[in-house]
Amino acid sequence: MARKKSDQLTDGEQGILEILWQRGECSVKDIAAALSEEKPAAYTTVQTMCKILAEKGYADYRKEGRAFIYSARISRTEARQSALKNLLNRFFGSSPELLAQHLLQETDIELKDLEALQKKIDETD
Repeated sequence: MARKKSDQLTDGEQGILEILWQRGECSVKDIAAALSEEKPAAYTTVQTMCKILAEKGYADYRKEGRAFIYSARISRTEARQSALKNLLNRFFGSSPELLAQHLLQETDIELKDLEALQKKIDETD
């Protein structure tokens, strides 16, 4: 039985979106070249991942000659909101309070960062 397709971004897909957010429209060739600056990325692999991003609704494309030109369909902020919502639902019972408690217990947050966070909380009241 085939595995259910996920709407969530993989690391590779997010890497492509990062390039699209930074550069705007890009051809698959340009995306592959940008990804290859860090580690080798095969053109056909990048092409497949771009198609998947479009299928998931994260990217749009148009054909220009023989090239496909991709652009981000969602903003970085929208992607963060979606990922955070998924994290909250999957691991914290949709509770931001549980996530905040977990972050406080499991990370080394500096006192100055906690004070800045408290200031933001006070400003929203």
